[in-house]
Amino acid sequence: MYFNSKGLSIYYEKYGDKKETMLILPGWGNTRNTFNNIINFFKDNYTIYIIDYPGFGNSKIPKVELTIYDYTELIIAFMSKLKIKDPIIIAHSFGGRIANLLSSKYKIPINKMVLIDIAGIKPKKTLKQYLKTKLYKLLKKITSHLKNKEKYHKKLLNIFASDDYKEVPKEMRNTFKNIVNEDLLPYFKNITSECLLIWGKLDDATPLSDGQKINNLIKDSALIVYPKSRHFSYLEYPYLTNQIIYEFIKVKD
Repeated sequence: MYFNSKGLSIYYEKYGDKKETMLILPGWGNTRNTFNNIINFFKDNYTIYIIDYPGFGNSKIPKVELTIYDYTELIIAFMSKLKIKDPIIIAHSFGGRIANLLSSKYKIPINKMVLIDIAGIKPKKTLKQYLKTKLYKLLKKITSHLKNKEKYHKKLLNIFASDDYKEVPKEMRNTFKNIVNEDLLPYFKNITSECLLIWGKLDDATPLSDGQKINNLIKDSALIVYPKSRHFSYLEYPYLTNQIIYEFIKVKD
């Protein structure tokens, strides 16, 4: 199924037909199918919605560059159209950026949030990274005067760009830069929903130190750490993750 708003289109799937609603916000890229285990575990007791962001999976590449606020407002429009109210949100990585803004900036009522290895804190550049960026910009400027500049620019990109950047469709590279350069750290303290943070201790994409900072900023939150897990902790420990989520979201007597 598809939802369209302001020239953007997202593919989504719906499972179950219960009163309680669960909205899954995947990470960046084509990662919707990585949540099948969670969906199958909860679909008999919840109505579950999960999406492909513009440019990934079954959703078309957007014709314009986007910001994280554009993505969040698209999800707000989606929730409004499908009458998704007070949902339980499960978010991973990039999805955590949206979950953060839904609660903190846009004040969308959310029942509870499960935030798994989420992004949103802009890492400080090391001296090596700073010098690498400077060198890339200098070489790009120099090669811009050559006849085969596109050829050289492509080589420079392969040498200097991150794997995440190179994997993004060309049409979305400015969108990618907009997102990773937006520091959402100040927003976390304004989250009002009850939150459970699940983190892999060995996560090298969104380090555990980020999870600890976020846990300290969100008033009503708890942090669970998987000692041997990395960035996709819910895939590495599927049964444990389902049980933890179940205990967190079940209705207390």
